Amino acid sequence: MRSPARSSPPLHEPFKISVVPLLHTPRRIVSLQPSATVILQAIGQLDRLVACTRYCVDVCPEAASGRIVVDDSWSADAGQIRAAKPDLVIAAVPYRDASVTEILKTGARFLGFAPKTLADIYTDIACIAGIVGVPDRGQQVCDQMASAIDEVRKQTSSLPRPRVFCEEWGKPLISSQAWVAELVEAAGGEFIGAPGKQTTAESVFAAIPDVIVAAWCGAGDRVPLEKIVHDRRWTDLAAVRNRRVYCLRDEFLNTPAPTLIQGLHALASAIHPELFPRVNGLRAIADVSPEPRSPGEPVV
Repeated sequence: MRSPARSSPPLHEPFKISVVPLLHTPRRIVSLQPSATVILQAIGQLDRLVACTRYCVDVCPEAASGRIVVDDSWSADAGQIRAAKPDLVIAAVPYRDASVTEILKTGARFLGFAPKTLADIYTDIACIAGIVGVPDRGQQVCDQMASAIDEVRKQTSSLPRPRVFCEEWGKPLISSQAWVAELVEAAGGEFIGAPGKQTTAESVFAAIPDVIVAAWCGAGDRVPLEKIVHDRRWTDLAAVRNRRVYCLRDEFLNTPAPTLIQGLHALASAIHPELFPRVNGLRAIADVSPEPRSPGEPVV
């Protein structure tokens, strides 16, 4: 049974932060997570970035020029960070206790994020913008994101709601985060499973998804759709037979920043191709030929 169409909720009200005097704002920022780098770019403050990770450069190529490349939030190294002489380090989950210890060793101020929902992401954007002294710009970015999401939600509010499974990792199989579930709902779908939780191929098969989207962390657009469908014994699913299995670029769903709007449009294209055109970064499965399976053989 399909979920009923939902009315458009009000735009999220981003977190408010007082203006920091410009003389006291950080001038040398190290970003250990792509989301922070994208946010700095969106609020027009990328010139404060002195070091970032290679993943940041993948998502934000403008960050490559003249900057030190350091390890990310998961494997932070105090020596690398200290070499950049930062007055602020920004990190985000996932990170380990050991990584936090390394960051604290540098003596720089440390800002750590762990967003789960779109509201959390708006708060993070507003927080970074406030700390660097441009709160109005942060408000504008949040408003632009919320307006873009609301516009797609309005376009899909009266449409049927296909069942959508989104995964952020393949082994173990992990469902995408809560903010992705919100984007799926805005794009006119019904999100299957528990956001951010480990699941099984058998559970997904039993849920009978109409659309499957794979956006693996760190994999870019290289998820082997044909292989995972055959390995998981999913070839009997209607989503597979109808070629509605997609790889979506990692950063479009897994970077909690303004890049999520690209992910929203890609999801809308996958869920309602009759209304939304195909976008760059979204690739459909090609070979859907079934593999023979013995009677009673379990789904794995």
